Amino acid sequence: MKVLAASYHIFEVIFLSLKFKQKLLCVGIPLAVGGISALLTKDSMETFAALNQPPLSSPGWLFPVVWTILFLLMGIASYLVLCSDQPMYAVKRALWLYGIQLAVNFFWSIFFFNLALYLFSFLWLILLWILILITTVQFYKISHAAGYLMIPYFVWVSFAGYLNFGIYLLN
Repeated sequence: MKVLAASYHIFEVIFLSLKFKQKLLCVGIPLAVGGISALLTKDSMETFAALNQPPLSSPGWLFPVVWTILFLLMGIASYLVLCSDQPMYAVKRALWLYGIQLAVNFFWSIFFFNLALYLFSFLWLILLWILILITTVQFYKISHAAGYLMIPYFVWVSFAGYLNFGIYLLN
């Protein structure tokens, strides 16, 4: 009976603690943004494959894998910022920027895949790129690890910009 009570206590500490809920929320938000975006653009890889593409284009299966990893890294980064001991005004500002860039990210795929607005999508991607850069700097000021976790996202969106502009030119 003591073992059962101790096991439940461990379960409660790990899974029902406020920090676990914060971690789940922080990771769940970007995954939900990505998931909803994927649902709204569900035929996007067929669309992408049918386009004339620039050199270095990745196979379609790679995009959802990379984006899932990037959304997980973003979620962890946001958790590190949220749980930091930095002043609340700095944390709120960084998380506000983070939320804005997530919203901009969400709409890019709709503009690109559903509406085929390739030039507009490229300009929108530049906005996203700037917001990611600013968010990364703000995250880094609060938590170096959080800033570092945003770098793969920044690099991938830079690559996406190359692809987006190439597709605009070729189609």
